Amino acid sequence: MSPAAPGSPVVAVVLPCYRTRDRILDVLGGIGDEVSRIYVVDDGCPEQTGDRVEKECRDRRVRVLRNDRQRGVSGATMTGYRQALADGATVVVKLDGDGQMDPALIRRVIAPILAGEADYTKGNRFFRLDDVKQMPAVRLVGNSVLSFLTKFSTGYWGIFDPTNGYTAIHHRVLRELPLDRISEGYFFESDLLFRLGTIRAVVAEVPMEARYGGEPSSLSVPRSVGEFLARHLVNLCKRIFYTYYLRGFSIASIELVLGLAATGFGTVVGSYHWLRSTKLSMDASSGTVMLAALPVIVGVQLLLAFLSYDMQNVPRTPLHRRLLDA
Repeated sequence: MSPAAPGSPVVAVVLPCYRTRDRILDVLGGIGDEVSRIYVVDDGCPEQTGDRVEKECRDRRVRVLRNDRQRGVSGATMTGYRQALADGATVVVKLDGDGQMDPALIRRVIAPILAGEADYTKGNRFFRLDDVKQMPAVRLVGNSVLSFLTKFSTGYWGIFDPTNGYTAIHHRVLRELPLDRISEGYFFESDLLFRLGTIRAVVAEVPMEARYGGEPSSLSVPRSVGEFLARHLVNLCKRIFYTYYLRGFSIASIELVLGLAATGFGTVVGSYHWLRSTKLSMDASSGTVMLAALPVIVGVQLLLAFLSYDMQNVPRTPLHRRLLDA
């Protein structure tokens, strides 16, 4: 490995590998000298990607790690994260080994962290309209829907490309995350954002261009939305409880409770009297209508006020500045 200069940040790259034998050497060859350590994580790859790297790669920065079984992109990434932390990395970058992420963008991805502006960065493939036009339709639709769900469950309302796996994280923040509890599969990136939100880490998006080689996407929009909806709902409830009732209390905490109560009361009363009037074939009185409508109107206004507060309650002070190395 090529050590970083004394006093300079140590940048490490984690490359989860599964069926990437034909592309991994090109990816490694594109990683610049700003990176001090590279971890190729063979996630039980049937093509023995790790063996090929060990035999043919001459880059002294590269180290092959192996999972004893296939654990998915989350498990492979966690393996690389743990080793990078153990080796004293300052910033840990994660990119895929399939060649769809340009290694030349590493400097851009780590820049906000090294400048002290963010704790975690993600690539954003939607920044330029020309790039959006080139994106396969299924990925465009899928990412848009998942982005909407992720905003609610994580509280990062400015994030628009939640499934993008081109990321970087400061080691102090990484140490605060429960790596063993982060979800696997496609929900990995979204759940990681949720975990970052619970510790109030600052997340920034970096414009990037994705590479598409014409291969079919393994992301099924209907299946993923249905599968993710329940997980996002659970994370949303956890986030609201942690942020507005366990770790803090604000006007938004009151607005949410009163808004839900008023809206629920008005909806129940209105539904009851509507069914009753339909059954008896008689019109409801003005007072009955107001008894149902007014709480709903007030409740919706309170919920909108809570939503506005929540959108403004995005972390803005980088967490890693307040964390001291042990």
